[in-house]
Amino acid sequence: MLHGHGVYQEEHEAFRRTVRAVVEKELRPFARQWEAAEEFPRALFTRFGELGFLGLKYPEMYGGTAAGALYEAVLLEELGRCGSGGVSAGLGAQCTIATAPLHLFGTDDQKRRFLAPAIRGEKIGALGITEPEAGSDVAGIRTTAVRDGAHYAVNGSKTYITNGVRADFVVLAVKTAPERGHKGLSLLVVEQGTPGFSVGRKLQKLGWRASDTAELFFEDCRVPAENLLGEEGQGFYQIMGNFQWERLTLALGALGAMEDMLETVLVHVKQRQAFGQSLSGFQVVRHKLAELFTELECARQLTYHALRLHVDGQHAVAQTSMAKKVATETCCRIADACLQLHGGAGYMMEYDIQRHWRDARLGPIGGGTSEVMNEIIAKHLGL
Repeated sequence: MLHGHGVYQEEHEAFRRTVRAVVEKELRPFARQWEAAEEFPRALFTRFGELGFLGLKYPEMYGGTAAGALYEAVLLEELGRCGSGGVSAGLGAQCTIATAPLHLFGTDDQKRRFLAPAIRGEKIGALGITEPEAGSDVAGIRTTAVRDGAHYAVNGSKTYITNGVRADFVVLAVKTAPERGHKGLSLLVVEQGTPGFSVGRKLQKLGWRASDTAELFFEDCRVPAENLLGEEGQGFYQIMGNFQWERLTLALGALGAMEDMLETVLVHVKQRQAFGQSLSGFQVVRHKLAELFTELECARQLTYHALRLHVDGQHAVAQTSMAKKVATETCCRIADACLQLHGGAGYMMEYDIQRHWRDARLGPIGGGTSEVMNEIIAKHLGL
């Protein structure tokens, strides 16, 4: 498979080989088992912490390696090949969305309390933005936090929260000044076990089954005021700032998943016999695969282009939205085509392609739907 194309250097490719070996040995063989159990072992967080995978873009003083965003990009691409969208989502959320706000906006004390143990994999983090009535419409968040002496009293609920069931802390989007609209948003770190904070049922999902996704409830939950990230009213910008990276990482994970599916289907069409020859002997199958590999390459180039801009410090919102949309939608099409190429076997639970097909479907929804991406792209066109 082709990699890099001017975005990755040799040291990144060396790191890729390391990650791929871990994925092949420690994740892939257990993907089916963890999917059936609807959770993966908590010990994977500690293992990833030991390997240095959870702090690639964080400073060494908090246990990170400060290797940079490109190393994390490689990690997320390779995680996409682990065979379980849920495993890559749970582990990926730890470094892409749960810890990023702490790194960007936390005080030294907050980083020592939350970021450092998360980098070690000792504490699991979650990002709590989405609510029953507000997803990409961040300004529509209803959960409130009212200052009361040395605490905030938090009331409201969140849903579809990745790692929500097991999280030791949640970086929570709240309205500290509801009358100010998006300018009244803030981020608060809420620890598990805080009175008034309860985790609802573990949500049942079409795919990503090995990841835990939760509803969270806050009833007069008293959170220490020192758990505020940055200043009151900065929440909207704090959230928007990391959305770009989250969307890029979803595109990168889709690349890994597509690669995995296409490698699998290549083996299948060469082995499977029909009408006296292998499936790959039929021109229609060969051409289909030619098209699928071309689609993957298009998605890869656009994603790497957005990644390059991001790493160069450009706020490439339109390109990131395009990459997120194209890569995740392409992943759905490729999963569907690979399932079709498996014939009846593709519809059977014992073959992994059905799981890829289910897992891929979250791509155009999570982290901002394709429709929201189109709206962002249109705004950048001046429409």
